Amino acid sequence: MNPDKFLSDLSQIYPAERFLTQPAQLTPYESDALTAYRVRPLAVVLPVTQNEVIETVRLCGRYQIPFVARGSGTSLSGGSLPVEGGIVIALNRLDRILRIDPENRIAVVEAGVVNLDVSAAAQPYGLYYAPDPSSQPICTIGGNLAFNSGGAHCLKFGMTSNHVLGIKAVLPDGEVVQLGDESLEGIGPDLVGLFVGSEGLFGIALEVILRLMPKPEIFKTVLASYSSLEGAGNAVSQVVASGLLPGAMEMMDELAIQAAEAAVQANYPPGATALLIVEIDGEKNQVEEEFEQLMGVIESSGAQEIRVAQDDADRARIWKGRKSAFSAVGRLSPDYIVQDGVVPRSRLGETLAEIERLSKQYNVRVANVFHAGDGNLHPLILYDGREAGSLERAEEIAGDIIHICIQSEGSITGEHGVGMEKRAYLPQMFNEVEMNTMRQLYNVIDPQKISNRGKMFLDIDSIFLNNGGAIYDQ
Repeated sequence: MNPDKFLSDLSQIYPAERFLTQPAQLTPYESDALTAYRVRPLAVVLPVTQNEVIETVRLCGRYQIPFVARGSGTSLSGGSLPVEGGIVIALNRLDRILRIDPENRIAVVEAGVVNLDVSAAAQPYGLYYAPDPSSQPICTIGGNLAFNSGGAHCLKFGMTSNHVLGIKAVLPDGEVVQLGDESLEGIGPDLVGLFVGSEGLFGIALEVILRLMPKPEIFKTVLASYSSLEGAGNAVSQVVASGLLPGAMEMMDELAIQAAEAAVQANYPPGATALLIVEIDGEKNQVEEEFEQLMGVIESSGAQEIRVAQDDADRARIWKGRKSAFSAVGRLSPDYIVQDGVVPRSRLGETLAEIERLSKQYNVRVANVFHAGDGNLHPLILYDGREAGSLERAEEIAGDIIHICIQSEGSITGEHGVGMEKRAYLPQMFNEVEMNTMRQLYNVIDPQKISNRGKMFLDIDSIFLNNGGAIYDQ
C-alpha cells in the first residue's frame, strides 16, 4: 500500500477538475445524510464513463486502497460514509438513460440516474418506475439498488429488488460481470437478488435493467386524522384485515405534521395528533369498488376528520407534505437520527405507544413518519449536537426502538440498510450460522475488503485479519 504512488496513478485516469484532493473539495463528501458520522477520504473522483469506474476499481485492488461508491449521498445509515485512507467514487455523472423499451416495459440506465428521471423518461409511453423513496427527486438508482429502497408505494408494488431485472457491475477485484438479463423469468441462481441490498460490499453497479409499470388509470387518495398514534396504527390493521391492498399507507405524527405544514403548507387537518394517508390505484371500476370499502373501514376506525383528494393538485399537495417530512423536520431541530426498524402490522399500535413512552422517559422529541402498510417505522429522533450528551441520548433511544423491532419479530431495517449505524444489531437479529454464511460470502467476493469496508459487519477488522490481510484504520 503506497498512497502517494496510488494517487499519482489515479491522477492519470482523471483530469484535475474531476480529481479532488484538497480539504475544501473533500469536505462535502465527509458524510452522507447521517451527519453524526464524518470521515475525510484520501480523494474523491468523478467518473463520467463506466470504463473510468472500472479502471479505478482495478487500481484500488492493485494498491489495496478501499473505495466507497456514492450517488447523491442520501443514505441515512452511513452507507456511503468514506473509509479513512480510502477514496470516494462519486457516480452522479454516470447519469445516462440508455434505453426505454415500451414494448417490453424496461429501462436501461446507468447507476447515477436520478430515480424520478426514470419515470419522467417513461411517462410518454404511459409507464413509470414504481419504487418511490422520499428522496426520489435526488436519490440515484445505484444507491436505491445498494440498499433495496422502497418508498410510499412499496406495500403494493414491492421494493427495488422487485423491479431490477439485470445488473452490469464491476466486482471488487475489477472483474466486470452481467447479472440477470431483460427477461422477467430468471434462470439459475438469483445473483441479481444477491447483489441488490448488498450495501456496496460486492462492488459497484454500472448499468441497471429496470422493470417499468403501466401508469394506473385513476387514484383515490384518502387523508384521515386521529387523536392518537395508537388509534391511527390500529386503523392500519383494520384496513389490512379488510382484504384491501392499497398502493400506499403512510402515517405522520404531530411533530411531523407541524414540520410539513411549515415547509410546504400541505393544508393538513389542524390539531391532528396523527395522520393516515391511504391511496388505492388501478382500473377505474376496480378502484371505485375498493374505495367504497375503504371509506367504510376508515369511517369506523375512529377518525376525527376524513378528506378525499378532489383532483390531481389536491393529491399532489397531500403527498408533498408526506415526502417533504424528513427534510422539514430540520425546522424543528438542528440534528436528528432517522431509524428504520420494521414491526408486524398487527403490533403497530402498541409499538407506537411504546415509542411515545420512550420519548417521555428520555425527554427526547421523536417525530414519526413511516410506511404504515408494511410496518416500516421511520422515527426521527431529534437532538442538538451542540449540547453535551444529546447525541448519546438520541442513540440510546434509537437502540431501544431497534430492540423493540427485534423482540416483535420484525427487522432492524426496512430500506435504509445497516450501514454504520446498525452494525451492532445485526448479530442480534441473525444467529451465528446465518452471520457466518454472510461473512463467508463476503470473503469470497471481496477477500481484500476494499469495497465499502466497515459497513454492515461490526467485526470487519477480525474478518480481514482472519483472511490473511493487513488491517487499516477505520
